[in-house]
Amino acid sequence: MKLWQPSRHSMARRLVVAFVITVLAAWMRVALAPAESGGRFITLSLAAAVAALYGGFRVGMFSTLVGMLIVNFLLVKPYFSLAFADPVEALWLNSWHLLTQVVVVGAIALMQRQNQRLREATADIQRGAKQLEDTFEHSSTGMAHSHIDGRWIRVNQTYCDLIGYSRSEVMALSFRDFTHPDDLKLDEELLQRALKGEIANYSIEKRYIHQRGHVVWVHLTLSLVRKDSGEPDYLIAVVQDITARKATEEALRTSEQLLRQAHQIAGLASWHADVATRRFVTLWGSHEVLDLPTAEFSDDELLAMTHPDDRPGVLQHWALAVKGLVDYDIEYRLNIRGEDRWFSVRAEFDRDVQGRAVRAVGVTQDVTERRRHAMQIQQLNASLEHRIDERTRALKAAYDELESYSYAVAHDLRSPLRIINGFAQALQEDNPELDGASLAHLERIMGASKKMGELIDGLLTLSQFSRGDLQRKPVSISSMASRLLDEFSAADPQRDVRWVVEPGLNAMADPPLIEALMQNLLNNAWKYTAQTQKAEIRVYAQEVHGQTRFCVSDNGAGFDMARAGKLFQPFQRLHMPNEFAGLGIGLATSLRIVQRHGGSMAANGEPGKGATFCFNLYAPLAA
Repeated sequence: MKLWQPSRHSMARRLVVAFVITVLAAWMRVALAPAESGGRFITLSLAAAVAALYGGFRVGMFSTLVGMLIVNFLLVKPYFSLAFADPVEALWLNSWHLLTQVVVVGAIALMQRQNQRLREATADIQRGAKQLEDTFEHSSTGMAHSHIDGRWIRVNQTYCDLIGYSRSEVMALSFRDFTHPDDLKLDEELLQRALKGEIANYSIEKRYIHQRGHVVWVHLTLSLVRKDSGEPDYLIAVVQDITARKATEEALRTSEQLLRQAHQIAGLASWHADVATRRFVTLWGSHEVLDLPTAEFSDDELLAMTHPDDRPGVLQHWALAVKGLVDYDIEYRLNIRGEDRWFSVRAEFDRDVQGRAVRAVGVTQDVTERRRHAMQIQQLNASLEHRIDERTRALKAAYDELESYSYAVAHDLRSPLRIINGFAQALQEDNPELDGASLAHLERIMGASKKMGELIDGLLTLSQFSRGDLQRKPVSISSMASRLLDEFSAADPQRDVRWVVEPGLNAMADPPLIEALMQNLLNNAWKYTAQTQKAEIRVYAQEVHGQTRFCVSDNGAGFDMARAGKLFQPFQRLHMPNEFAGLGIGLATSLRIVQRHGGSMAANGEPGKGATFCFNLYAPLAA
């Protein structure tokens, strides 16, 4: 029927078709009956009607005008002359024909317009119905229509997918079959209220049992459609899957519960504050954790609870933090229910584009117990320091007294030994007739007194290195070691000893004490390599755990590590006197010097393969 819809054709085409139809109608009129016979306008009136059906009102009137020209000038000979003898008759007939055609063509055009509107309305209805159908079928939410008794009228695929059944399976079920038993009662009660007219619709959150057995949370909106008579007709159900939202809400509740428990365990209260209104609001009821009276405070109320001694500091710190000049991290006291308690408060600020603080978010922690413990520890520390000072003074006094006593005893023993040695020597010189046994006894007396004198000298040496103040100065251990080894070589020229001293060995230490230390260590190395072919002595440094250690190593007699515990004890020797001379006081003196510098000393050796002695002074190397 598109042929008879004028809007589907161009105007030029419609005019051409109308002209052709009119000319054909005139030709048929002449062919079927003489032109002089009556009804000249009838055939052309039909042509105008057909043209109007094809092209509309204007085209129909165009056909009418063409037909009138043909009737008046081309149907009757002579052509192109008026076919009517009476002009009045011609005017009357043409006017009546024109009026008739206006009515007929106008009626046809009106009918066409109404038909067009009807077609458009029908198309709109069909399009709306299609859209509604598409909305129903392709909606992202489940939709269903059902009878009042629960039988389904129609359901969309989303609804079926939501509960895991095919459309045919759903149509064979009732919503009661897959609603969770615990939610069915509420659903039924609300449905009965809707049927009674108490409510027009309702929305609830409920659970469906999926075809696979798991729970699906949905948001159900159910509306009741009534007939014109007011009786219930059918139900419209809209169902949205909210399982993910429910899981998120549950996770959020769990998180909030854990956060609340964490606040309780840690004694924390979270809060936020509006900088403009100066209102403080605690979160999640955490004010109860700190036993605060209410969940919301003004700054005046908070200051009223603040200890008077702490208020100026709190106000100043807050003002600086609002300006962004400092971080808000402060401890102060609040009077809670008549008791002063310490709180640690930290906050961060949200700022606008101009950098002005608009909101603060912070945490407050009760640190009263920590403060009390800190004060107790401080008091204990003060008491302990006092006791340590007393014990240190007493120990120093006892140590000084012992050192003085040792020095006095060692010094006072020298006189009797000199007398014993002198009288023994006098007896030997004044009595040459003494037998060999008596002379041997005198030799033993003089040897013992000499040995005793050397032991006293050792005691004096130990006492000397334990007394006096330590003066730390830059010391070149490399230069000192090289000089001492040169002196040993000059004093014992028959020895062939190769030595190596690492350059750049420097320390901050007491020079005389380090001189004595290196003298003892190098003297031992020189002495215990006396029986070694190709003797070697080495002085070097090593880094151990970031600490510099100075070492003296030789390839001499060495010692058994099983007896190393006696090395640094006074008058203890690991070799027989007939092997190597000595009193056993050198290493003891060396250890005492190192310890006075705050350092430590270690030894390593193996019989016949030499020994290594290393020490550190716990002082930075000099530049």
